[in-house]
Amino acid sequence: MELFDVYPLLDLEPVKAQDHYVFTADGTKYLDFYSGHGVISIGHSHPHYINEVNSQLRDIGFYSNSVKNPLQQKLAEKLGRISGYEDYQLFLSNSGAEAIENALKVASFHNEKSKVIAFKGSFHGRTSAALSITDGDKYSAPINKGSEVTFLELNDGDGLEQELVQGDVCAVVIEGIQGIGGINIPDDKFLRAVRERCTETDTLLICDEIQSGYGRTGSFFAHQHAGIKADIVTVAKGMGNGFPVAGTIIQSDIEPFYGQLGSTFGGNHLACAAATAVLDVIESENLMDRATQLGDTLLNSLSTLPEPKEVRGRGLMIGIEFPFAVKELRRVLIEEEHILTGVSSDPNVLRLLPPLTITRNEVATFLDALKNALSLSKVS
Repeated sequence: MELFDVYPLLDLEPVKAQDHYVFTADGTKYLDFYSGHGVISIGHSHPHYINEVNSQLRDIGFYSNSVKNPLQQKLAEKLGRISGYEDYQLFLSNSGAEAIENALKVASFHNEKSKVIAFKGSFHGRTSAALSITDGDKYSAPINKGSEVTFLELNDGDGLEQELVQGDVCAVVIEGIQGIGGINIPDDKFLRAVRERCTETDTLLICDEIQSGYGRTGSFFAHQHAGIKADIVTVAKGMGNGFPVAGTIIQSDIEPFYGQLGSTFGGNHLACAAATAVLDVIESENLMDRATQLGDTLLNSLSTLPEPKEVRGRGLMIGIEFPFAVKELRRVLIEEEHILTGVSSDPNVLRLLPPLTITRNEVATFLDALKNALSLSKVS
């Protein structure tokens, strides 16, 4: 049997990972400034994480959601306290796309509407409803295109008003920061206006924090920089530090009923142990403060370079836009400087999502390497 070939692969095969580095079989060490799409929030192979997962595996690794699992409630209480969403409800699943599907389904059950407002440049996942609110036809098959969705420009207040005033919108779905779209940040003023008008029109506000959440921007969720609360929040990537786990955080006025949602593997014992260990480390090591401080250092230093057209981001979620495609620059960073970075749907944007445990020395190493790579790539 052959693999279904849908991934363009880097010529790189990590066999080990530790802290902020991955290693290939020949012992070459790469500084990880991408965290596998922002998944590795607390560094590779964190000792507390390993201990908690191993300990849980020795007891029980899995049983379905047909039995009591107090680890789910433990995770929910800790997540609620640290995130500032204590009075909400949590449904656990396995991936960001599932979290989005569940959010849309819960919203539609609640207000019995079906129309959704999403934003250009958005990416919400590759399952059916998630694809319908993702801005990118190349991802969608004909079967994925049955939903009623309006795409607005990010920060388009007039367009938002024209849609919401009709009173037929189920939900507005917006990323705390657009990741794959190129690190595009909603204006705080716009987010506050969205919150206000959603409340006034019986529309649910769904904040997609799958990539921008879990302390990456210095707040637990990126939308909290605007001082708002969503009706529903989706989380995934950094939640399990590599273990598949996701969540849909749902406001308390939305009442669940048996059979409304379901997930065979969602919230299993190992997933809860992994996710709780991540929260332990975020809290005990003050990683949100570190994301703010080192993010400011990176943003300020990158902004002094002559080559970028724009540097944007919050905390340790940063996009560097150049006046040229970054493919060659990224190749040089990997092959010559041994540093992993990411790209976006905009070919001119280099995306940085390092672990929240990164150090000042490693930030300095990256900045020196980027300067070298810009010189070596001869694209500036």
